[in-house]
Parts: sequence; structure tokens; C-alpha cells
Amino acid sequence: MRELNLNNQKPATRNRFKKQRKKINVRGILKKSVRVATVIVVVSLAFLVCFELYGFVGKTTFLRLEKIEVTGINKLTRDEILASASVKLNDDLLGLRLTRMGEQLTKNPWIASVRVRRTFPHSLFIDVQERQPIGVVSMGYLYYLDARGDIFKPLQEGDSLDFPVITGLAEDDLIRDPAGTKDTLKGILAILQQLKKERNGISLADISELHYDKGFGYTLFTMNRGLPVRLGTDGFSEKLDRFAKVYAQLQPQIPSIEYIDLDYNDRIVVKKS
Repeated sequence: MRELNLNNQKPATRNRFKKQRKKINVRGILKKSVRVATVIVVVSLAFLVCFELYGFVGKTTFLRLEKIEVTGINKLTRDEILASASVKLNDDLLGLRLTRMGEQLTKNPWIASVRVRRTFPHSLFIDVQERQPIGVVSMGYLYYLDARGDIFKPLQEGDSLDFPVITGLAEDDLIRDPAGTKDTLKGILAILQQLKKERNGISLADISELHYDKGFGYTLFTMNRGLPVRLGTDGFSEKLDRFAKVYAQLQPQIPSIEYIDLDYNDRIVVKKS
């Protein structure tokens, strides 16, 4: 029977991989902290110096705003422009925010576009392009129509009504069919431009209203008794040329005429009541 030799057993091996503790480099951390703090202080001082220098330069006489020139205004006044732009003489020329000034100015419905620029050492130039109304659109309220076909401003007390009245459009048309409404307005612009041409017998001053209808197209109404003159949807120049030749001759008959139809290529139809 074999005896168990306990003396031959190998002792249990100890863990050879002892976890090493990292030493904290206090000196390195302090050096990094000092460097970061130094950078922050230097940047702050540089910013403060630049800010103070900017304030000093802005307050010097040769960079103060001494001249403001406003051009292109007719309906608006210089004071209205300066108030909208929030600018006045003796302002800091460097501190003017030109983009913001332009945005503020274009909020005025009379202003189509504006250019703002400064010229050192002391000048500011504001060049305004005003909208030019060519008609009054009746859509529940009265609105001005400009030469670009934009309905840009509701009429207020004191606004001129000395323009042809445009009817047949509704505010809903601008929302439901903006493309179609734009095409309609282009036709209105084309007719108004034709009426501005020098023709013996008919001119824009002879027209009181321009009406649009999807069935008949465009119809003019004369100042004299509101006589309807149908134009259709195209060929306005030729049609108005023919109408101008006979309009003066038709004057005595206007009380008995129901309408005049120009929507033909070679003739004029006069419908009598």
C-alpha cells in the first residue's frame, strides 16, 4: 500500500502579475494647468486690448459719421429713411451694421430694393429704389400694383387713387393659384404698357378700369360712360391700334353702345343696345 507523501506536494504559486499602482505626476499636472491658465489670461488680455482699441478708434473724430447721402427717394422722405435705418449723424461709422440697416429699410412697402455703403473716413450712402404704382387692385380692399406685377401695399388715407382700377382678382387667387394669378397680372402689365404708348385716339387717361374674366379675358372700361371694350387674352398692341383709329368717331354713339369687342384678327364688333 502506497503512502501519500505530503512532503512532495508543490506549494501553491503566488500571483505573478501584481497590479502596479500608477504614480500621479503632480508636477506635470501643475505645469499643464499653469500653461492653460496662462493662455486664457493672454487671450483675455488681447481681447480686452482689442475691444478698448476699437472703442478708442470708434470715438475718434475722423471715424464719426459726418455725412449721410440718401438718393432715389420720391414718395418717401429723408427723415423716414433715416428713422427706418436707425442711423444719425455722429454715429460710430465702424459700428454701423449695414446688412441690418438694409433689412430694416426693405420692410417699408414702398422700397423695392436698397443699397447701403460707407465710405471712409466719415460718409454713408443709402441708395433707394422705390416702387412705382401703376394700378389699384380691388380685392375686397384696395392695393397698389407696381411695374413689376407685385401687389405691394394696401391703400391708406391720403394715398393717390389716380390709377386704373383692376378688378376680377380675389385674395384667395393669390393663395390657391399663385402661378395663374401671376400670369394674369403679366397680362394686365402688358395692356397698361400698351396704353402708355402714344396713340391718337386712346390712351391710359381714357381708361377707368381693367377687368379680368377667365371666360372673356381682359376688358377695358372707358372713362366716358364706362363703355366695355373686350380685348381677349393676347394681341393687345394690334387690337388697340385698330380701336384708336375709330374711338374718336364712336364718341357720339357711345350712349347707345352696349360694348365693343376687339377680340378678332381683322375687325371690330360694336354691339348697340
